[in-house]
Amino acid sequence: MSGASDKARFYLEQSIPELQEFERKKIFTKDEVSSIAKNRSDFEHKLNGRGSVPSDYARYVAYEMNLETLRRKRTKRMGQKNAGHTGQKRISFILDRATRKFHGDVALWMQYLDYSRQQKAYKKVAQILTSVLRLHPTKPELWIHAAKYVMEDQGDMTGARSYMQRGLRFCKQSKELWLEYARLELIYIAKIARRREILGLNSPLYEHTSQSALNDQETDHEADHIALPRITAEDINPSLSTDDTADQIVSQNLSKSPVLTGAIPIAIFDAAMDNFRDVSFGERFYNVAIEFTSIGCVGEISKHIANALMSLDNASPASISCFIRQPLAGVQTSSPEFPAILGVVLKQLRIQIETHPSLELVDRSMDWLLSCISAGDIDPDIRTVIVATLSRIMGQYRTLILTKGGGSGDRVADLLQGFQARGLEKLFLSTLAWSSKVWPLHPGLLTLKASAASQGDGSQ
Repeated sequence: MSGASDKARFYLEQSIPELQEFERKKIFTKDEVSSIAKNRSDFEHKLNGRGSVPSDYARYVAYEMNLETLRRKRTKRMGQKNAGHTGQKRISFILDRATRKFHGDVALWMQYLDYSRQQKAYKKVAQILTSVLRLHPTKPELWIHAAKYVMEDQGDMTGARSYMQRGLRFCKQSKELWLEYARLELIYIAKIARRREILGLNSPLYEHTSQSALNDQETDHEADHIALPRITAEDINPSLSTDDTADQIVSQNLSKSPVLTGAIPIAIFDAAMDNFRDVSFGERFYNVAIEFTSIGCVGEISKHIANALMSLDNASPASISCFIRQPLAGVQTSSPEFPAILGVVLKQLRIQIETHPSLELVDRSMDWLLSCISAGDIDPDIRTVIVATLSRIMGQYRTLILTKGGGSGDRVADLLQGFQARGLEKLFLSTLAWSSKVWPLHPGLLTLKASAASQGDGSQ
C-alpha cells in the first residue's frame, strides 16, 4: 500500500504549482484550493490503490472537467488573459493513465478521443486512434469514429475511405460498418453538390449514362478491399486547350465522374449484398440512400438497390416496399412532378398489397405514408389523397388481423399516436374502435381510449 501512496503523493506534488497559481491570482480562495487538493488526493489514492475500476477514472475526469469550466469562467470574469496552468493537460494525462491500465475498455478510449477532438488536439487524436485501432481492430464503432473524424475535422475523404476499407478487412460481418461507409460517401457527394450550387455550376449532378463505370471494374470478391471507381486526370483535365470552352468541358466531365454519379455507393452496396444476401439489410441501405434528397444521383442509386432486392427476392415485403417507393427517390414534395409520380406510386402500392397481402408490407407502407404527410411543404390536396390511401390500407390491415391473426397492440398503439400527432382524428377514432376490441386489455390502447374519452367530454 505504501507504493500506492507514494504514487498518489508523486502525482499530487506535480499539481502544487498549479494550485499555488490559483491562489496567487485569486481564481480560487485558500479554502477552495484546500478542497481541490483534498479531492485530488482522494481520487489519486483510489486510482493507485487496489481494486480501482474504469468508473473511478471517469469520475476523476468529470471532476477535473467541472473544475476547468469553473476556472475558465472566473478567469474570464476577472479579465485575466494569461491562462497559465490549464486543465487540458491534466485531464488528458488522467485519460492516458486510464487507457493504459484498462486498455480493453472501449468507453474510456472513446471518452479520450472525444475530449481530444473537443480540445482540437489533432496530433493527440491521431496518436490515440493509432493505439486504439491496434488494440481493438475488430470494433467497428472505432473504425467509424476514425473515418468520421478524418472526414469532418480534417476534410480528408481519402483518409476516411482508407479507415473504412481497413475496418472492413477486420469487421466484414459488421452491417453497421457497411452502412456507415455508404453514408460517408453520400455525405461527400452532398457536400460537393452544395459547393457546386454555391459556385453557380448549374449543370446537373447526374446525367443518365451507361453503367460502364461499374462494368469496367473487375470485381474480386475475395480481395481485401472494394474496387471503387477511380477519377483519372482526364476526368478533370481533358485537354491543354486555353479556349473559352475548357471550363465547360471540365464541369461536364466532373458531373459525369464516378464520385458524382453514385458509382461508389453502388459499388459498396453490391459488395455488401454479395457478403450478406439479406433483403432486410438491403432495405436499410435503401433508406440510408433516400435520406439524401439533395443529390442528383439518389434516383439512380435507389433504382439500383430496388432492382437488386427484387432480383434477390421479389416476394419479400422489404423488396416490394423499396420497389414501390423508388420512383419518388430524390423528388421534392414541392416539385411540379411530385403529384404525377405520387399517383403512379400509390397505384402501384394498391396493386402490390392486393397481390402480396401481408402485415409486414402494410406496416411499411403506412410508415412511409405517414412520413409523406409529415412533410411541411406538402400541398393540402395531395395530403388529402395520401390520407385517403392510408385509410384504405388501414382497412386492409384490419382485415388481415381479423382473418389471419398476427399483429400486435403495441404496433397499433404506435400507429394511433402517429395519427393523433398528424391530426388524423377520423382515422384515429375508427382504428381505436376496432383495435380496442381485438386487444381489450392492452395498456397503451386503454390509455389512448381514456384520453379520447376525456377530450370528447371536454369538447361537449
